[in-house]
Amino acid sequence: MNRLRFWTVALLLTGVVVLLYARPSRDRIPAREPLAQFPTMITGWMSTDLPIDQETRDVLGDGDFLSRNYVRQGAPAPINLFIAYFPSQRTGSTIHSPKHCLPGAGWEFDSSRYVDLNDADGKAHHVGEYVISNGPMKDFVIYWYEAHGRSVANEYWGVVYQIIDVMRTNRTDGALVRIITPIMSDEGESQAKARAEGFAVKLAPMLTRFIPG
Repeated sequence: MNRLRFWTVALLLTGVVVLLYARPSRDRIPAREPLAQFPTMITGWMSTDLPIDQETRDVLGDGDFLSRNYVRQGAPAPINLFIAYFPSQRTGSTIHSPKHCLPGAGWEFDSSRYVDLNDADGKAHHVGEYVISNGPMKDFVIYWYEAHGRSVANEYWGVVYQIIDVMRTNRTDGALVRIITPIMSDEGESQAKARAEGFAVKLAPMLTRFIPG
């Protein structure tokens, strides 16, 4: 199964490369607001910006990035929000899957599933939900790929849609949205899940200003 997945992804990526070189050399990049202007307060959650070091930026490539911790009075744990937006993925700056980055930092995936979340405006978003652990620490994670008004939980489908969008619109822009909250020792996984989902459904309608549809 892993070999089949590898060759499937390899073929998809090859298709993307061929299309990127075959299509016009300039992507169509819609206007948007920079992530630095993303709301600092979301339904009572107050934020603090976290620095992104130059080594990490070099790995991520050319894009617009946001890393923040949101805290709310009475909440047992903070919420970390990370957004990476790439205006063009033609030059090699591409979205990095947390499935590849987090294990490299010592985290293991304990469970995973795909779900549909309806945001505060009633729009459905297809997202991945994960429990990860690193020794005694456990986190609940929600992440998805956002591009052209579409949310995708699976990176392989993200590549498929990218091929389609290159042919239809000559756009390769897209973003990763990741939400992480710790699972505290005195709470259950369901409480951390509710906290992360509640934040996500309030956050999602705000993305259109910063990630073009």
